[in-house]
Amino acid sequence: MSFAEDIAAFLSYLSSQRLASPHTTKAYARDLNALVEFFANHGVSNWRDFTRPLLEAWIGECRDRDLSTRSIARQLSAVRRFYDHLSRTQEVGEHPTRGYQMKQRGVALPQVLDVDHIQQLLDAPPPSEEKALILWHRDKAMLELFYSSGLRLAELSQLKLSDIDLSAGLVTVVGKGRKVRVLPVGKMAREAILTWLGTRPKFVRVGTESWLFLSQRGDRLTERSIQARLVHQAKRVGLDRRLYPHLLRHSFASHLLESSHDLRAVQELLGHSDIRATQIYTHLDFQHLAAVYDQAHPRAKTKP
Repeated sequence: MSFAEDIAAFLSYLSSQRLASPHTTKAYARDLNALVEFFANHGVSNWRDFTRPLLEAWIGECRDRDLSTRSIARQLSAVRRFYDHLSRTQEVGEHPTRGYQMKQRGVALPQVLDVDHIQQLLDAPPPSEEKALILWHRDKAMLELFYSSGLRLAELSQLKLSDIDLSAGLVTVVGKGRKVRVLPVGKMAREAILTWLGTRPKFVRVGTESWLFLSQRGDRLTERSIQARLVHQAKRVGLDRRLYPHLLRHSFASHLLESSHDLRAVQELLGHSDIRATQIYTHLDFQHLAAVYDQAHPRAKTKP
């Protein structure tokens, strides 16, 4: 089989056997095709010929293109998983990514909004112009739901009316690996969604009745459109930060962990399969730790 055929077989396996999302399979395809392009430039004609020196050369070229350590690590993971799959069907030898460890350059902490910024965004007065007000009802519901339940962008974009139970205060989402999570929806988010549902009939078109969030044309609101609407609303209220969906998810996780100190619960709510992905938020809680220190440590208290 050719490089392209082997990759296609692996992507089919991911989709059908591992239940990987289209976003995940697209990312694997992009990373593996980048490797094949590298092979073409270095005369590699067989998977077995990818040696450790070539691996080092590939990583060097990635760095020359200013790819981040995280992006290179993701590509290594894709190649490693691909070779593991390939070795079950053909002889590829000991592929060079197995056991290879990149030098860590420090962990980049996720950005978060503090509570004051969240309140500035969510408690801002609505616009007065009628068309802008209608769109604000939808956007406010999305903003509140992002922050209330810690949803990923793709999870929110794919929500249907049947996924929301306002009376029980729950939302059902399908996350990475098609894993289903049932999450609580806070009071303010429920109120915002209820307001949007009163406006939503103006957006509905034939064939789009099931989607929760709709565009002005009546289509399902795409991920790109959601990102653009968040940027618009942040500018409208004068937020001095670039707003994007994962920033609200990071803020949800950080604020919840700061209040509850229950790492396992936050892991479940975020849908992390590995708790190490959740532990990064423990590094963000400096404000809480400083307050506890100031209140509890005998030598931290100021003299009267």
